[in-house]
Amino acid sequence: MGRLAVVLGSSALGPGGEEIAAAAAEHGAAIVQRHSGDPYLLPHEIDHVGNLRHLAEQGCDRVLAISSVGSLRAELAVGTLVCPDDFIALHVGPSIYGDARAHTAPGFDPRWRAEVIAAWAAGGQAPHDGGVYWQTLGPRFETPAEIDVISAHADVVGMTVASECILARELDLSYAAICMVDNLANGLGEAELSVAELEADRIRNATVLRDGLAAVLPQLGAVGP
Repeated sequence: MGRLAVVLGSSALGPGGEEIAAAAAEHGAAIVQRHSGDPYLLPHEIDHVGNLRHLAEQGCDRVLAISSVGSLRAELAVGTLVCPDDFIALHVGPSIYGDARAHTAPGFDPRWRAEVIAAWAAGGQAPHDGGVYWQTLGPRFETPAEIDVISAHADVVGMTVASECILARELDLSYAAICMVDNLANGLGEAELSVAELEADRIRNATVLRDGLAAVLPQLGAVGP
């Protein structure tokens, strides 16, 4: 067994974020802050190829990605954890290859997903098992009309996970994502999407992510023999 990698998202850059990163690093996992932090990288500026290559070069064979998402389903309320099992990313196609090897069939690793879900459930909060993640280009949020289209085919919306998942498969890294619902997608709530409210919910949800990582990483085995 190789080393475990944890990719942290925007939740790890706000208040409480240092504790999230510390919970991951304490158990020997390799850590990547996808948005960097200084300066903050917008989703469309992230070097996903460089991030995933870096993890492979450190001897990692599994990636646990933590991501902030918007919910496309009323039943997936703010504060819900989701472990998606498929994605839609029609305008996203990163690859480490520049030839025909880029014609890959990407996807989340089923066995690794099951391990992550079981560990997280044992740690106290079982994530929603399954769902489709729709990746947009960002950095803006979607319009209500766009959400009407997207919500017919997906359960959560974000800007990063599909890109990472594609590259992880190319680099032989098992990949699973735990997505924290930090907001209802624009148009689903009674009021217009508020960035200030989103950030407030993200701060509250950071505690759940910190405690979850602290509980699950010992079970997942951060460092191989």
